[in-house]
Amino acid sequence: MRPVVLCFSGLDPSGGAGIQADIEAIGQAGAYATVACTAITIQSSQQVFGFDACAASLVKAQATTVLEDLPVAVIKSGMLGTTDNIAMLTTLFAECVIADTVPFVLDPVLVANSGGSLGDEKTLVTAFRKLLPYATLVTPNSHELRALSGEQDLHIGAQKLCAQGTHAVLVKTSHDFDSGDIEQYLYVKGEMVHQSTLPRLEGEFHGSGCSLASFIAGRLAMGDTLIDAVKAADSWITQTLRAADVPHPDNPDAQLIPNRFVRV
Repeated sequence: MRPVVLCFSGLDPSGGAGIQADIEAIGQAGAYATVACTAITIQSSQQVFGFDACAASLVKAQATTVLEDLPVAVIKSGMLGTTDNIAMLTTLFAECVIADTVPFVLDPVLVANSGGSLGDEKTLVTAFRKLLPYATLVTPNSHELRALSGEQDLHIGAQKLCAQGTHAVLVKTSHDFDSGDIEQYLYVKGEMVHQSTLPRLEGEFHGSGCSLASFIAGRLAMGDTLIDAVKAADSWITQTLRAADVPHPDNPDAQLIPNRFVRV
């Protein structure tokens, strides 16, 4: 069968982010998506109103059932929602429930693009720092990278996470709105090995971070090197954003939804 990616992510009823974004992006990368649902959110394409996190025991049962059934090639996590869920995933790696040869793409979700809370940031950051050493690649936005590293300079922050055990960090300036085009820097073991510049398109996008991380996970499952997976994701995400759906055409400030089925 197609290479399998196991995602830990939350349900977004609007379909823009979370589970739906993971499934679509991984499928577009050529791989097969499985999901351990971490939370049920209450959100529109524009705003998060609340969420109920799934119990860690339930998330673990979902994940281990998939791991026992299918040949999981890559793990990807997005919204985990609670420190219990982060700790549970950390334990799965620490106890080798997930083989140490399986790449892990960690998208350390702290807040939604709309600014809505997806968990208590301070406690999530503390828990994430124990999970980071198991990550093959961490894909934080600039806010998340600063929160996780405690550094304002994104390059120093990425190097700090690598020094603390993370294999690689993808630095993204998409949330720094005064920085012109979007710059991305891939750090591996503290050294910059790739950089790219993406056009900053007009508007805000709902689920772009989920989509990018999941596409990278899919390409890793397909056998790409880390650099090749990031390059492929850069090209793909740009096309999905150019073709984004416009849910509220009368509101120029409304978030757009990436069209992950656009033909490229």
